[in-house]
Amino acid sequence: MRRLLLALPFALLPLALAHASSHDHAHEHGHDHAEHDSLGAHEHGVAQLNAVLDGQTLELELMSPAMNLVGFEHAANSAADKAKVAAARALLEKPQELFGLAAGGCSVIKQELESPLFDTGEHKHEQSEHEHSDIHAHYQLACKKANDLKQLDLGNLFKHFPATEKIQVQLIGPNGQQGVELTPAQATLSF
Repeated sequence: MRRLLLALPFALLPLALAHASSHDHAHEHGHDHAEHDSLGAHEHGVAQLNAVLDGQTLELELMSPAMNLVGFEHAANSAADKAKVAAARALLEKPQELFGLAAGGCSVIKQELESPLFDTGEHKHEQSEHEHSDIHAHYQLACKKANDLKQLDLGNLFKHFPATEKIQVQLIGPNGQQGVELTPAQATLSF
């Protein structure tokens, strides 16, 4: 399953490249991202989600600039910043809610949340003020009623993280593979 999830971006690469060439995003935040103009680039307001439903196993991989989820990318030094990071992490620890998975009876088997912002203690990652921080979440879920799981609903994700303007989704499910861009106005994708 992990190999299938890792192969997903390459399987959908032609679709993503075609989409990227037909869509240009203006950067309102004022710094140059020319070095990030590839698939999976760090772009504020944009996140990527890979999803694979194989039998009763659902794997989800969310990659987002920290700016989308906590409102900043620098190390959390103030109490307010630390609270924002903790709140975002608490929400990310609830994939059933964020991805609208209630119908499938899904329970988390494995969950990994990674970001320099989550580092604490002596292994803390030193960041410069202008360094880009990403948050990467990987979930493996067992879905007792996988046949009842008809769609991903990212409405709650957009609601909890309003700086996320769009999510580029690559999905492999019972009906094949597809790549779409979801927004707060169009937040669902059928399997």
